[in-house]
Amino acid sequence: MTRPTPTATLELIARAERHGVPAAWSTVGGANPDAVTLFAAAATRTRQIMLGTSIVPIYPRHPLVLASQALVLADLAPGRLRLGIGPSHRPIIEGMFGIPVVRPLAYLREYLTVLRQLLWDGQVDLTGEFLNAHATLPAGTTPPRIPLLISALRANAFRLAGEIADGAISWMCPISHLTQTALPALRAGAAAAGRPAPPLIAHVPVAMHTDQGAVRAAARQRLGTYGRLPFYARMFADAGYPTADDGTMPDALFDALVVSGEPAQVAAQLAEIRAAGIDEVLVHLVAVTDEATEEAGLFAALAAAGDAA
Repeated sequence: MTRPTPTATLELIARAERHGVPAAWSTVGGANPDAVTLFAAAATRTRQIMLGTSIVPIYPRHPLVLASQALVLADLAPGRLRLGIGPSHRPIIEGMFGIPVVRPLAYLREYLTVLRQLLWDGQVDLTGEFLNAHATLPAGTTPPRIPLLISALRANAFRLAGEIADGAISWMCPISHLTQTALPALRAGAAAAGRPAPPLIAHVPVAMHTDQGAVRAAARQRLGTYGRLPFYARMFADAGYPTADDGTMPDALFDALVVSGEPAQVAAQLAEIRAAGIDEVLVHLVAVTDEATEEAGLFAALAAAGDAA
């Protein structure tokens, strides 16, 4: 699958806004074009659509560097940025960047602390186990208080999100895993910290197609690599969908992950997901035969779902 160019992605964000889609999310990482930079361009071409990172990997980018980028976006698109961060995965961080991944949740806690202090309080003075950060916002700069969300796959990460973040972003998690494991952990973390539970955002692949076999084949082609990433493989096993030794994902897992059908059917399924306790649905089109036609169908489904997505 060819990744869209930055120009094509900008055009997609503009189309989404014209169709009333409330938020655009983009992944960040590796040698791909940088979504944080891309969102700066999107901010100047749109007026109201929310822009969210899902997620910025924390190991290759110091939190003060990310905070400085976030300040640009906060000025170009006031109130429209949501900053999602996470540790990413060992095969990427260690294999591509050569950076050791050590105690990722502890590192994530410290990283978010730096962002919180600088972007919410205006200054940070932290000498931590992993990070050093000593900075103050420029004179006259009001802290933008950008919502800070973290990625989460398993119970401990959702518990951490409930304790310290402004939301949890799941990715490739079966809805049953989110309702039975993620939500209780998120709420437990919030209760332990004496705060309301933050929102849970669920990534949901969507195929605008009624042929289940074709949907599975397209999903396997576009999403099948997740079974070879250890963090995902462990989450799939937790959810009751263990992968094969070589990382192959079973058909039942794709059936649990991918919402499919005609626009009305997709809209109804998205509404059911929201009704199950998911605060927001982050949809991801899995094109099966004709991407342009299926994109139009997805926009129709989102319009029919209304507040459901």
